[in-house]
Amino acid sequence: MNEELKKLKPEQLWYYFTEILEIPRPSKKEEKIIKYLLDFGRNNNLETIQDEVGNILIRKPATQGMENIKSVVLQSHMDMVCEKNADVEFDFDNDPIQAWIDGAWVKAKGTTLGADDGIGIATQLAILGSTEIEHGPIECLFTIDEETGLTGAFGLKPGFLKSEILLNLDSEDDGELFIGCAGGKDTVITMGFTKVPLPKGYVSYKVSVSGLVGGHSGDDIQKGRANANKLLNRVLWYSADNFDLRVHNFDGGNLRNAIARESFAIVCLPSGNEKDFVEYINKFEKIAKSEYKITEPDLKINSTKTDEPAFLIDEQTQEKLLNAIYACPHGVIAWSADIPNFVETSTNLASVKFKDDEIIITTSQRSSVESAKDDICSMVASVFRLTGAKIKHTDGYPGWTPNPNSMIVDLTRDSYKKLFSEDPKVLAIHAGLECGLIGDVYPEMDMISYGPTIKGAHSPDERLKIDTVIKFWDLTLDVLKKIPKE
Repeated sequence: MNEELKKLKPEQLWYYFTEILEIPRPSKKEEKIIKYLLDFGRNNNLETIQDEVGNILIRKPATQGMENIKSVVLQSHMDMVCEKNADVEFDFDNDPIQAWIDGAWVKAKGTTLGADDGIGIATQLAILGSTEIEHGPIECLFTIDEETGLTGAFGLKPGFLKSEILLNLDSEDDGELFIGCAGGKDTVITMGFTKVPLPKGYVSYKVSVSGLVGGHSGDDIQKGRANANKLLNRVLWYSADNFDLRVHNFDGGNLRNAIARESFAIVCLPSGNEKDFVEYINKFEKIAKSEYKITEPDLKINSTKTDEPAFLIDEQTQEKLLNAIYACPHGVIAWSADIPNFVETSTNLASVKFKDDEIIITTSQRSSVESAKDDICSMVASVFRLTGAKIKHTDGYPGWTPNPNSMIVDLTRDSYKKLFSEDPKVLAIHAGLECGLIGDVYPEMDMISYGPTIKGAHSPDERLKIDTVIKFWDLTLDVLKKIPKE
């Protein structure tokens, strides 16, 4: 299936992209892609280094006549978001991604594609492996665990990189050059509960919310998409009050940086309330479809009878849980007053999971204003403090402040305009990029981020627009040729 991609242009880039599709690379499990990159560098007689945390750096000398050009870092991340539709059997630890061409797009069969950031890796490898591309000295940096912890960027040490110019190949909109990004932080909540037996005369149901678009909690948070955890909680909250519903478990969302697409709960209620409950589910599905008729055309909410669960959570915890999730903010909190149509601050109710006798709720907060980031973290924490839950904030990561005097931004913008006869947009992004952390370690680094068009990142709807990959490739090569001399 992946072989048809090798016929696309530029052939050398797509060759390496298909290679990468064959290599499992979940976050925190990058051993196979690390080995591939180490073997690639050494087989091509290139200086290849692995640092303490697992990042790979491959250096390539300048082509003849360009030895005096300033050195440049090309940077991507190795890991990919591993999301699949509930009805798809797939093992991200072992199975190759099954990609296919659908008109103007490359997609995967029911899973994330991994173009974020496999297309960046493929671009680096195609340049490293070529004997025809003109460039000065280059360093290709491949970081680990960008998606779940930014571990690779956090672990970078001074002196590892020699260049003072960096091209981050991890953005997702052709025609947009990014020069700044939001900082982020996670707030993780842990609630304990007591297991209690089912009352007599209760029936059991599985309630599910599915078919949502989901998406990236930075790039897509402003698009008005539904959060499956919030929708499911509305159902449970109302049903607890009106049908004496009791909760066995709540399983929604997966990743801290993805908007929850699916959410499920096993619940019980008195058999006498069964008819009214089922009617309410059907009614609420119509309500939700009406509320999200534009952004969620495939939304589904349904209930099916299921086997009796082994226990229920105690009523006090259930009440605290459902009220807190209802009250927990999700979505855009503030828009920038400086940049038109730019999200300044947001929060994502990412996942709700049961583990043994604990409920773990993961949320993520973003802002381009450091104090506002701390404020929204506190707002989320305050909701769950009312329940007596344990609250933990991660260390977070810094934003990337735009440099108004950036040489590489001016050069890339001029190159884009010359190549494609249109002005690119130069802007900041609400999603997090590794540039902020890299800039902390290398404060003199002149940075820009760009990429081809990727839609539906962090969801099984992820797709890569083929014609923009050609533009991405041409732009990168043109920029490398125009880097000034030392």
